[in-house]
Amino acid sequence: MNSPLFVLTLGLVATAILFPGCSTPKNVNSVELAVPVAQRATVADKSIITDSSLNQKARIIGVNQSTGAGGLLKVQVEVLNTTSSVQSFSYRWEWFDETGTIIETSMTTAVTRQIEGKESIFITGIAPKTTAKDFRLKLIEKLR
Repeated sequence: MNSPLFVLTLGLVATAILFPGCSTPKNVNSVELAVPVAQRATVADKSIITDSSLNQKARIIGVNQSTGAGGLLKVQVEVLNTTSSVQSFSYRWEWFDETGTIIETSMTTAVTRQIEGKESIFITGIAPKTTAKDFRLKLIEKLR
């Protein structure tokens, strides 16, 4: 019996297989307000650079912090690709309580992202518990 959900899923999978060449454009032009209405709640950050090669490819240029739904800490990090070519990297969030103790979660696997040349992207993390008061974002160079 073919349910509508099964047929839709099958159609999406077939489309992904038949059209693998569709991708993000190499060059990205954008426009934004000269005087932004939204004001970022930036926080002072401390970067610890142990991989200068990765830092040349994916550089953190800003950190915003807010309180999200249900009182959960929400952090948004802007990452800039300083090269002219597409770069891949992985990242992983770590969350800490008010005593600096790491909060163990099942979501400790690294996520891989791709970033176009000279483009910036935002990586958003939402704390797993309301007891999270601090964070660490680890960027990991994707090995070829």
